[in-house]
Amino acid sequence: MPAQAASVSSQAQVPTTHILAIGKLTGTATPSQRKAIMPQEVRDTVNLALAGKIDQWWAMQDRTGVIFLLNVTSPDEANAMLSKLPLGKAGLMRFTLIPVGPLSPLRILTDNH
Repeated sequence: MPAQAASVSSQAQVPTTHILAIGKLTGTATPSQRKAIMPQEVRDTVNLALAGKIDQWWAMQDRTGVIFLLNVTSPDEANAMLSKLPLGKAGLMRFTLIPVGPLSPLRILTDNH
């Protein structure tokens, strides 16, 4: 059985269905810079959500950044979109982009494995 499981998992490709974007503030902004930039940052982020590009969003508990689940399949597309946000343009937030997809080991529960 372990050999079969290894065979299934090595053959199964995980399609990218979303990008998990973890944004961390760079810490270089002064309070007055943040106060000036945040109204536009919020508007632009809400517009991305309303356009269907941001599926879900969260704030980090330590208030150092955000996490977005993006409805895009390419890290390049995610980077291009996020770098246009005011914090990205100003170099005040950097994102780690993680392509994610369906939990492929679940294939062993289907007839198509």
